[in-house]
Amino acid sequence: MLHSEKKFRKLTAIEPVSLIPSAEEELKQYAEQVILYENIPTDDEEIVRRIGDADGVLVSYTSQIRKTVMERCPDIRYIGMCCSLYSEESANVDIAYAREHGIQVLGIRDYGDRGVVEYVLYQLVRILHGFDYPMWEKEPLELTNLKAGIIGLGVSGGMIADALLMMGARVSYYSRTRNPQKEQAGMEYRPLNDLLKENQVVITCLNKNVILLKEEQFNCLGTKKILMNTSIGTASDTDALKKWLSSPENLYCCDTEAAIGDPSGKLIKQENVICMRTSVGRTKQAFELLSKKVLDNIRLHLGRE
Repeated sequence: MLHSEKKFRKLTAIEPVSLIPSAEEELKQYAEQVILYENIPTDDEEIVRRIGDADGVLVSYTSQIRKTVMERCPDIRYIGMCCSLYSEESANVDIAYAREHGIQVLGIRDYGDRGVVEYVLYQLVRILHGFDYPMWEKEPLELTNLKAGIIGLGVSGGMIADALLMMGARVSYYSRTRNPQKEQAGMEYRPLNDLLKENQVVITCLNKNVILLKEEQFNCLGTKKILMNTSIGTASDTDALKKWLSSPENLYCCDTEAAIGDPSGKLIKQENVICMRTSVGRTKQAFELLSKKVLDNIRLHLGRE
């Protein structure tokens, strides 16, 4: 639904949404009143209070806007997700309820992928060469001829695959759909369990809340392997991952605690788990691109494109 006017009456960011200063300033062009909260709300009651009578709302990935919130904030006409929107099911906004009540929800994606690619290359190089980390084999290894499997060939997965291929790795992939263009470039499609068996390094690049690696898959993966997770959240069943990591020969790498998927906090303390404890896609360039896409969505909603 397009706003009949060219401005919001009141636009509220209920939490930090990672906009660069110039983008925060530009918001004033699109609303009579702009309110930007600098901390994360503690519960739905606080979210309702912050939204109040706002007709435009901005949210990041750290809070949820549920049906019960929208029911109590009837003035909302637009919700801008300043975070990745991959599917309605995985979104932190109840998009189905919003649609039924004339609230437009727009999200963004593909803004932090280059940082993820750099992280994968950095992590593999330091492990294979033994730079400030115990060397994987007895001698330093290049990425050349490394057997690397990519699970999920979306934007970031495709970019990781391209980078590894450029460095001389032998790249195969598994995804829901085949990618003839990548196969022509030299990547081989493999069924999931075959990919897990055949590769030294496996990198998961999946959408939020997609769990593909369960006990059967970890049995196929076997030992003396490196598993890297670049997904938003975990890609593995926690118990199965824990069992696989009971072998010190296996190594698990990720950027955030959420990518481990272990509420107990025990796995992150293991020597064969390398967690950066920060989102590797959150770079200066990523925030600039995020800001541009958030503003583009606002202009689209307001009919100012």
